[in-house]
Amino acid sequence: MSERPPLSARWMQVATAWLPFADAASAELPLSRLLRLALFQVSVGMAAVLLTGTLNRVMIVELSIPAGLVATIIAIPLLAAPLRALIGHKSDTHRSVLGWRRVPYIWFGTMMQFGGLSIMPFALLLLSGPDHAALGIAISAFAFLLTGLGLHTTQTAGLALATDLACEDKRPRAVALLYVMLLAGTMLAALVIGSLLVDFSPTRLVQVIQGAAALTLVLNIVALWKQEPRGSSRTASDPEGPSFITLWRAFVAEERTARLLAAIGIGAAAFSMQDALLEPYGGEILGLSVGSTTMLTGAWAGGALTGFCLAGRSLSHGGDPLRLAGAGLVAGITAFLLVLFAAPFASVLLLFAGAFAIGLGLGLFSVGTLTETMVRARGEGAGLALGAWGAVQASCAGVAIAIGGGLRDALSHTASSGGLSGALNTPAAGYSGVYIIEIVLLLAALVALGPLVARRRDFGGTQPLAGSFGLREFPT
Repeated sequence: MSERPPLSARWMQVATAWLPFADAASAELPLSRLLRLALFQVSVGMAAVLLTGTLNRVMIVELSIPAGLVATIIAIPLLAAPLRALIGHKSDTHRSVLGWRRVPYIWFGTMMQFGGLSIMPFALLLLSGPDHAALGIAISAFAFLLTGLGLHTTQTAGLALATDLACEDKRPRAVALLYVMLLAGTMLAALVIGSLLVDFSPTRLVQVIQGAAALTLVLNIVALWKQEPRGSSRTASDPEGPSFITLWRAFVAEERTARLLAAIGIGAAAFSMQDALLEPYGGEILGLSVGSTTMLTGAWAGGALTGFCLAGRSLSHGGDPLRLAGAGLVAGITAFLLVLFAAPFASVLLLFAGAFAIGLGLGLFSVGTLTETMVRARGEGAGLALGAWGAVQASCAGVAIAIGGGLRDALSHTASSGGLSGALNTPAAGYSGVYIIEIVLLLAALVALGPLVARRRDFGGTQPLAGSFGLREFPT
């Protein structure tokens, strides 16, 4: 009678069979070590749930802060995203007396995340009092910026560390697995935070945010423990590589990149304009609790995870990344129509289906445009191309979030004063106007992508970089 394998071995067999991209493991980087490293992605997902999900709903609905101001505060962390390319470049060339390249950046990023989340509850308490509103706004903006800087620094250096540890033929799938863990961590965090805030109170909110700060520190220490070998940093005798400016000029000199970057920017703005509004929409218009609206972020993350896996399957079978991005834009149009009709039908199901479809469309669009960017930049320019992709996407998303909040306030004020036609003077008018604008922007992004697809067909097509799917620096 054959002896059964130990429980740990059976668990690994199950994980390898069902976990997307689990084949990224190797003898040098076993699945258990790779999943432990992925814990820093869980902390990033937890911070994202708080920043773009729970806190914006609390500030708009419970604290009655104008949506335009809240959207501006939430957009602040995205302004740090363009620095990812520079952070990655610096971690590549870092010289350390301790012999590490990535560890110092991950550690300082962790401390910034911890610090930002630690002071955030007290900033919200100041916001709730009219006597200290100005001070509360300033400290809230600083807390959001510090948390955003921390998660971007941690994620950029952490994904770079994963590529260092994985063997060359496994690197793309190893980083893809870490991105899957980011989405899984986002879903888990949304469910846990939502359940903890079912009985909402300011004290409970403070406890949840402080607990998230402490858990961030624990998760990242466990993830980082004995991962990077000593002696991996550069020494004074190592030759210097191409400068950041040299790589940037080479990339922007490429033909047809302007249209691609324009499509990326328009699409990112279209998907992101509602980031500060979806949960307040569910709370103010459909009467959902804080816990229920937090789970909308879980639905969004589930859709993004589904889109990521579908995109990976399509690209591995030779799919066209531009057509994949176009499919994501079409899914986004459908998603915003679902969200738009959730109010007149008073349907929570339509709202959750729309949140899932927004994530699905964004996942397809992001992977498609990222892969197409990598097609256009090979070799030493690849990392900078990813940085440009992330910079355009994050910058346009940040501006769109701020504009979306301002538009919601302006339209809602006009509707409440009877400035719109009779049927439009409803509490949902401000939100509906933003969703309609997002649909128009998605159509504009399709128009921007169209000539690129047509030109590829006229010239006989281009083989997509299926093997490069999931490269490092893949942003949140």
